[in-house]
Amino acid sequence: MIVFIHGVPDTPHLWKPLVAALGLQPSDYHAPALPGFAAPLPPGFPCTKDAYAGHLIGEIEKLGEKIHLVGHDWGALLSLRIASLRPDLIRTWCVTNAVIDPDYRGHKAARMWATPLLGEFVMMNMRNKPRLEAGLVAGGMPAALAAEEVPLIDKTMRQSILKLYRSAIGLRFSGPWVSDLANLPAPASSSGARQIPMSTSPSPNGFPHSTACPSMSNWAPATGPAPNARKSSPPS
Repeated sequence: MIVFIHGVPDTPHLWKPLVAALGLQPSDYHAPALPGFAAPLPPGFPCTKDAYAGHLIGEIEKLGEKIHLVGHDWGALLSLRIASLRPDLIRTWCVTNAVIDPDYRGHKAARMWATPLLGEFVMMNMRNKPRLEAGLVAGGMPAALAAEEVPLIDKTMRQSILKLYRSAIGLRFSGPWVSDLANLPAPASSSGARQIPMSTSPSPNGFPHSTACPSMSNWAPATGPAPNARKSSPPS
């Protein structure tokens, strides 16, 4: 069983090209929507990084078997946390376009979303769906994916994004999220676009099987399904 975890501001629609490239049947994979991302928020769900990691661990436990875990963007960060906390649930893991790096201080949007009032102002601008869709496509999101996902970026998702980024201080990771990377199981791989910081350190907290892909956009699973299919396909 392969579990695909999407990022921000995405939904499980992200995985359609990769699922097709892998020739997966519905029984082969599970692609849950993060709460608040075109999916209901459980009562009292706080939308923090730890809450999302705990929620996903619960979803994986329900599958009743060890999984191949694949994460993109925030889904990659959550996948690393899941695999660090519960390596017993993981057969293999693969992440793209993000890793937990204690030296990284977040991209511009992350820092703005993490800032009270400024983040709310930015989210107000995201209510203009035609402008948002055009901006995402200009930033590398495939037009077909933008057409599917932009209508789903509602008030709940915007508020969930703000809470998630503020729980991570705009992608500034420290403490157990970093130290627990020593628990990551093998085998594993990571890949990323040129603008995403990738670690190639052989240390326990590093990512020795990482690959930099300069031509890859931030929406790698949707823009490069063939090469990503080769990376993500689990060993027989």
